[in-house]
Amino acid sequence: MSKNSVRIIGGRHRGRRLAFQDHNNEVRPSSDRLRETVFNWLQFKLHGAQVLDAFAGSGVLGAEAVSRGAKHATFIELSRQHAQQLKTALAPILNDQHTVVCADALQWLQQTPHTQFHLVFVDPPYHLGLQERLCAALVAQPWLAENALVYVESDSKLAAPTVPATWVLEKEKTMGQIRAQLYICR
Repeated sequence: MSKNSVRIIGGRHRGRRLAFQDHNNEVRPSSDRLRETVFNWLQFKLHGAQVLDAFAGSGVLGAEAVSRGAKHATFIELSRQHAQQLKTALAPILNDQHTVVCADALQWLQQTPHTQFHLVFVDPPYHLGLQERLCAALVAQPWLAENALVYVESDSKLAAPTVPATWVLEKEKTMGQIRAQLYICR
């Protein structure tokens, strides 16, 4: 087990670090370079947004969104250990602008929605291939606000995940093994 940290790169919490223990190499935080690209895409769309970080891991995507103006981020993490780490790491930085849920994201999305999200990060461990199932779950219940944005990250060596037909690809970038796609949901 190794102790790691990842840095918030922009916004009011710029430079703050989120520490996490990496059990069996389960956490794969997005690189600074990739996050800079993604948040350049999102820079004028974050103010007041409700954000879902569906496979939270280190929590850096949701934390970065709040740092840059999102109103609140919900972090879903399956691992009890990682969820507890998220609670510990995020509380002093995001205060009441976050919620950490220890749950299976696909099962959690089966409940009746209590909020609608303006931005969703879909970045599961690539080998699990959960991108398509999670995107489908987002539309099976009314989880998405009108014109919501969904960021999907996947392995560039594999076929791009299929998303609902009403989603429009806004931006796409490949960085090595990572395919980053941003959709607007119509």
